[in-house]
Amino acid sequence: MTSVAIAAPPAGASAAPTMLGWIAGTLRRHPTAIAGGVVLLLMVAIAILAPWLGTSDPLAIAPTRRLKPPSAQFWFGTDMLGRDVYSRVIYGSRVSLTVGIAVAVIATTVGLAIGLVTGFVRWVDAVVMRVMDGLMSIPPVLLAIALIALTRASLGNVVFAIALSEVPRVVRLVRSLVLTLREQPYVEAAIASGTRLPMILVRHILPNTTAPLLVQATYICASAMITEAILSFIGAGTPPNIPSWGNIMAEARSLIQIAGTLLLFPGLFLSLTVLSVNLLGDGMRDALDPRLARRM
Repeated sequence: MTSVAIAAPPAGASAAPTMLGWIAGTLRRHPTAIAGGVVLLLMVAIAILAPWLGTSDPLAIAPTRRLKPPSAQFWFGTDMLGRDVYSRVIYGSRVSLTVGIAVAVIATTVGLAIGLVTGFVRWVDAVVMRVMDGLMSIPPVLLAIALIALTRASLGNVVFAIALSEVPRVVRLVRSLVLTLREQPYVEAAIASGTRLPMILVRHILPNTTAPLLVQATYICASAMITEAILSFIGAGTPPNIPSWGNIMAEARSLIQIAGTLLLFPGLFLSLTVLSVNLLGDGMRDALDPRLARRM
């Protein structure tokens, strides 16, 4: 594993300017990551402030105002039931971000725990990795549909189904890192000195997996939002009474020729959110990879 040595500041000097300079230099080298982070923070703010930003109840039905075009009163128009599309899109950001963040946290945590053990204990590796290979052979959308079909459509089941399909990828990443790190001299010295396995994993292995896992978590978040939209679009995701970008687009697909904006706005919000997460992940990868940092 390649390590980066950080020179200590001169005597009497504060380490804060050095750290701030490193952060400022990293941001200057990755303007796309800044743009992605700003857009993502904006989407998070919209989701949090949805009750105040929405102009009406996203579930309120008014047949007399159905299929209204965008106007000063209805910024994104209304759908076939007269519901305000703008309010539904704003509240839909809560579902997508909740699913993306929850799946990233669950899949990363579970995959990290399994990957640490499988990479260090060979008999566990032989059993667990065959299960992971079997799960990876099933497309994530099909696996999620099968799991939801066995239970019922709810936000929690959607998060669980998508997270289960992402865990094997995290396990394989962590396992590959552990297989490399266990051959390092400091790990071999810890084993020779009689250090217990949990302490080795926590003190020597876990800190060296943080950077790759953070980058992988951003990609899992973006993939989870797309998968949730696909499931909702085909009717296997969140229930219709919960506004989500996938649900909104699913309800508008039959009206694309007469009211194309019903598909445009939720699709635009979904695309911008996924793009911002991917840009942030790319910037984090470049900033945290020592080889790329030295090259740049």
